Amino acid sequence: MPKILLLPGDGIGTEVTNESMKILNFLNEKENLGLEFEEALFGGACLDEQNIPITDETIEIAKESDAVLMGAVGGPKWDTLPHEIRPERGLLRIRKELDAFANLRPAVVFGPLKNASTLKNEIVDGVDIMVVRELTGGIYFGTPRGIEYLDSSEKKGTNTLSYTTSEIKRIARVAFEIAQKRNKRVTSIDKANVLEVMQLWRDTVTEVKETQFPEIELEHLYVDNAAMQLIRRPRSFDVMLAGNMFGDIISDEAAQLTGSLGMLPSASIGSQGAIYEPVHGSAPDIAGKNLANPIASILTTAMMLKYSLNLDSISNKIHRSVDSVLEQRYRTGDIYEEGAKKVNCTEMGSLILEDLKANY
Repeated sequence: MPKILLLPGDGIGTEVTNESMKILNFLNEKENLGLEFEEALFGGACLDEQNIPITDETIEIAKESDAVLMGAVGGPKWDTLPHEIRPERGLLRIRKELDAFANLRPAVVFGPLKNASTLKNEIVDGVDIMVVRELTGGIYFGTPRGIEYLDSSEKKGTNTLSYTTSEIKRIARVAFEIAQKRNKRVTSIDKANVLEVMQLWRDTVTEVKETQFPEIELEHLYVDNAAMQLIRRPRSFDVMLAGNMFGDIISDEAAQLTGSLGMLPSASIGSQGAIYEPVHGSAPDIAGKNLANPIASILTTAMMLKYSLNLDSISNKIHRSVDSVLEQRYRTGDIYEEGAKKVNCTEMGSLILEDLKANY
């Protein structure tokens, strides 16, 4: 039986995960999927109980599971802790332990939500981008790192950005393979004009394209130009490929095209397992108020069903129900527009579930 590890985490993570579980419990019974669920503490919640952001036991459970479904991690409560034990270190560790090197972050503008974007309708209408972010290498994991004293009055902070050719090749292959099933265009993002590691990135991505994917159109952009073009001409992008830090930044920028981080799912696929998490953070300002948008979590669940359980048709049904509810002009606060029907987190989750039931 497929086993799913639930890590709701912190802030709104618990709230949005609860709404995804409504969907999963219905599908589990309706389709007789035989899904088994196990839940564990994670992030700040784990720190409060165990003094570490994730336990070795949870890591082992994750490795034995078919997928890990996350909520959110972190919050101001833990911001003063040393970096090595902050909640976010738990997220970095589980990604590394599962070798979840390929982060897939779609940014799709739903037709009914064109007005939620801060950009003009004619700019964002029809946007459908897949950001492929390398997730287990780069500056977030490079060594040496840390802060050291040079003398009694001077400190030095160090982080290391490095990539090997094998790390670049495997993430490039993922991007090109996804592009094969889309519009056959990849934009690779780097800073090759000033960073040697990014020159290696550009050369290696080009080699993979020329030797393995000659039919794919490849464009290289410096990260600063890519950030500008993503606002100027977002519909021209199909698959965007980037390293860990640049991908982190670009995918959040792409989120603004959709109108809300609450709309963006993500999947992190690797050799030892798969992690599914909404792109949004823990949103401590609205945590516990039932105001969060659960759609990103629900769409993340749909990605899990597609990529880890090969249940494409069921995943598509979830997408159709999300579309349907949005077409009926139901909105959480983050995507609200005048004349729409404002609902809270649990109401939005229930509306999507009821639509799914009605059209199953």
